[in-house]
Parts: sequence; structure tokens; C-alpha cells
Amino acid sequence: MIVAIADTHTALWYLYSDPRLGRSASAFIDTAISNGDHIGVSAISIAEMVYLTEKGRIPAIALRDVRSAVADPKAVLRYISVDEKIALNMAAVSRGEVPDLPDRIIAATADPVRRTRPDA
Repeated sequence: MIVAIADTHTALWYLYSDPRLGRSASAFIDTAISNGDHIGVSAISIAEMVYLTEKGRIPAIALRDVRSAVADPKAVLRYISVDEKIALNMAAVSRGEVPDLPDRIIAATADPVRRTRPDA
């Protein structure tokens, strides 16, 4: 079961064991792993990684590494496609609170995950 959606930097920081990933986020991902659950990675994060690579803000290898991690059936990360439902969910994400388009899509992606969790 997908229990959360990681934003672009969270996915990268987790993958590279970057200390910028906070302790609580790291512990949450570790718990997901021990429970056999997964963390979603929105397809918009992949698009953002392409863009960040082009701008020289992340290494070119990062996109390949994330794709390899998601392709591993034992890995915690799983892709979530952006579809019409997610695009329409963006209306419920305040532009004032989340002004950046990729982050609004990621937040809109998380909404169905919350509704399908048994403890939500």
C-alpha cells in the first residue's frame, strides 16, 4: 500500500541518504519499509528532475538512480501517474499555501492516498 507521497527532493534525499532529509521523514520511510508499504513518487517529480538536471541543479545521474530504484520491486518508492483526477484535485490545494505547480500536483496526488488509508 502507498502510505505517502514524497516530493522531488525527499525522494532524492532518501535515495542518497542526504542529511537534509529530516529524522521524522526518514523514520516514516523506514517504518513504511518495515511494514512492507510504499512511498509514492509523482510522475511530475520525474519531469522536475529532468528540468533540474537541465539547469545543472541536480546531477544527471539522479534521474537514472531514481528510475532504477523505482524499477526495483523490493524498493520502497513507487511511481504515481498524473491523471485527470489528480489534476482536478489541484483545485482543493490552496495556491496561497502551495504556489509552485509541481508541489501542487504532488499535494493533489497525496489526496487520494489519504482517502484510501485505513487510518485516515
